[in-house]
Amino acid sequence: MSVAADSVATPRAAARPVLDRKPSPATSVVFLLVLIIGAGYAAYSLVSDISGAEPQQVAILPFVLLGVALLIALGFEFVNGFHDTANAVATVIYTHSLPPQVAVLYSGTLNFLGVLYSSGAVAFGIITLLPVELILQVGSGAGFAMVFALLIAAIIWNLGTWWLGLPASSSHTMIGSIIGVGVANALMHGRDGTSGVDWGQATKVGYSLLVSPLVGFVCAALLLLILKALVRKPELYREPQGNKAPPSWIRGLLVLTCGGVSFAHGSNDGQKGMGLIMLILIGTVPMAYALNRAMPAAQMTPFVAMASATEQSLEHYATAPAPADPRAVLSTYVRTHTYNPEVIPAVAALTGNIAEQVRSSGTFARLRGAAVTNVRNDMYLTSEALRIFGKDPHSAALDATARDNLTAFKKEIDAATKFIPLWVKVAVAIALGLGTTVGWKRIVVTIGEKIGKTHLTYAQGASAELVAMGTIFAADMFGLPVSTTHVLSSGVAGAMAANKSGLQLGTVRNLVMAWVLTLPAAILLSGALYWLFRQIF
Repeated sequence: MSVAADSVATPRAAARPVLDRKPSPATSVVFLLVLIIGAGYAAYSLVSDISGAEPQQVAILPFVLLGVALLIALGFEFVNGFHDTANAVATVIYTHSLPPQVAVLYSGTLNFLGVLYSSGAVAFGIITLLPVELILQVGSGAGFAMVFALLIAAIIWNLGTWWLGLPASSSHTMIGSIIGVGVANALMHGRDGTSGVDWGQATKVGYSLLVSPLVGFVCAALLLLILKALVRKPELYREPQGNKAPPSWIRGLLVLTCGGVSFAHGSNDGQKGMGLIMLILIGTVPMAYALNRAMPAAQMTPFVAMASATEQSLEHYATAPAPADPRAVLSTYVRTHTYNPEVIPAVAALTGNIAEQVRSSGTFARLRGAAVTNVRNDMYLTSEALRIFGKDPHSAALDATARDNLTAFKKEIDAATKFIPLWVKVAVAIALGLGTTVGWKRIVVTIGEKIGKTHLTYAQGASAELVAMGTIFAADMFGLPVSTTHVLSSGVAGAMAANKSGLQLGTVRNLVMAWVLTLPAAILLSGALYWLFRQIF
């Protein structure tokens, strides 16, 4: 036992990177400067937007809640940063491709850029999981309770798993927190708990989270075997000798994929915080953020014309009179996905209402008071109803022209409501980027030393990173939140298995337990916190 252990431990100890070197004073100064500049830019942009859109006197309390909510949301992204840094940098550190401090700064920079260049699709995909009644009243006490509960629950679980050195999934945690709030909200309103969640969208997201670790394991193992068959260089498949760097081409590949994983992580994980921040802004200062005030006046005429054409097209297919409360009809449809004949006339009624409000104001920027929130809510309900209706068998009753009108109109209203200001992207990018530069050691050690029984080889690191980068970029293209943690750690495990390096079953068991427990733990945490905050607000 001791001899075998020594035979494994000795080369690992000899090749182990130096992880305990403290950052220089210059690094700390740069960290603080970036933090101050980012906070100043975000605060200036927020004040400018509000002052330009809110001419009337407003109460102080919503702005206090806004500040607290923004701090918590950015705190989630900061924790997300240092929780998930290890997924990108562990392989370059343990193959001695980059020194630890350089790798972390490099990863932080690419995370920052990934957020800035993200599409926003994941951000609004996450929002569709939230209860529709809370989205429509996000500025109410229940809305703030929702945001606080799911963010704080996600932060608590992320910090707990980080403290234990477990690479658990921030995406998994956030989805669980959202489901917990939805279930608790439904139960508190006397409904079945399953009615509080869009299970179709949750299932779609769940599949991406379930399949991603399997993809990571299998694809990394296959990629390593292909590499072995094509590139017959034994040094690629052995442990590093001392602190010797890999051959230049494999080193370049490892550094490139580290940057790719970091960029993909920023573009995917950073969007979760952006979506929640937009909900917070819409609820507290709707005049500034409920609608895209930057859309030019010249766009309003074709927008109104398209809305009118869509209304007339839908009225042609209506088989029931317009309901007295079309918002209630569509809210129920979005929540339950159960079609009834009132859905089409309800969509037509809200579409006509949107057209009339925009026509009378001329631009979104001229809408005032309750009209802003009403138009935004009508657009949200219409967009979600059209998204669900597009997958409903009843949509086959519409001809091709009518379906094209609905698709085009949905794109128009999404452009008016699903937008992210630059300062929000910058704030999230800085929070995530700076988060990657602290607290990374715990999970780096788990991935680099505790998954396999031998030290990570150059080929194993490259295989795991390539698979992780490709999987996350693909998920981002389809607007799916995917777990960087699951893909990378399972990729390392797959590469270890394919190389017959052996797996440390204790670590693998803990990883699987964290993967299995994250969802129920986050659901219980956020549900309990939502109930508590509803009593407070």
